Amino acid sequence: MVTVSDTQVTWLTQEAYDRLKAELDELIAYRPVMAAEINARREEGDLRENGGYHAAREEQGKQEARIRQLHELLQAAKVGEAPTTKGVAAPGTVLTIRYEGDDETETFLLATREEGAHGEMEVYSPSSPLGKALNGAKDGETVEYELPNGKLQKVTLIKAVPYAG
Repeated sequence: MVTVSDTQVTWLTQEAYDRLKAELDELIAYRPVMAAEINARREEGDLRENGGYHAAREEQGKQEARIRQLHELLQAAKVGEAPTTKGVAAPGTVLTIRYEGDDETETFLLATREEGAHGEMEVYSPSSPLGKALNGAKDGETVEYELPNGKLQKVTLIKAVPYAG
């Protein structure tokens, strides 16, 4: 289950798409229950001092935001089109890198964090400073990106291989 996004499209494996669609369906099915909860809390009296009512409204707001997020994600998704090219860093590839001045390598999936969070591999977003710097790099290429403290960090792409789930 991998999602990979660039500026317009999110690529999802079929498994990830099905899981997110099930979550969306469940949240939509729960709407009447949440509305009933809010109505029940409203009946308890003065809304200014009704903590249960305000908590239920806040929960409803969170659920509606997640519904919108999932709807937008799934609407723009392309399913099952993970990259197949080796040797070039792109969303949906597993990257092995080495930071300048470090002997150790690091391996991670370049993909959206939400999707990668369900796997065991570390996930870096393509929109992160490191992800942006590496996107399009070829095996052996060194790139640099800006750290939060303003300094520049060099990193070498050792290898890029398509994610195999």
